[in-house]
Amino acid sequence: MKKVLILIAIVFCVNSVFSQDSPKDTFEKKGNLIEATLYHDNGEISQTGYYTLANKLQGEWISYDAQGNKTAVANYNKGLKVGTWKFFDGNEIKEVVYSNARIAKVSTYEVKDVRVVSNR
Repeated sequence: MKKVLILIAIVFCVNSVFSQDSPKDTFEKKGNLIEATLYHDNGEISQTGYYTLANKLQGEWISYDAQGNKTAVANYNKGLKVGTWKFFDGNEIKEVVYSNARIAKVSTYEVKDVRVVSNR
């Protein structure tokens, strides 16, 4: 009987650990756009951005790794890649400029120090 109770206790503990739900992706209509927040399995935000009502990526999209660090900032216009995209990898930033949905220029920068600017 004691072994059965221990087995039930173990099953209950394992079940409660695995039943903790991570946040579900959210989609909220805001005017003529749909705001999306997507999550990693560990509950950290994976991406944020907007869709058009025609289900095309629109505006700024930000991506994060599973630890919550920003990895990319992208821009779309009705599903097409536009403007300057930034990719963050440690102390390196890559900028990719899109023109007519094609890569027009790629630049790489190394972050050497951080400066704080105050607007007093």
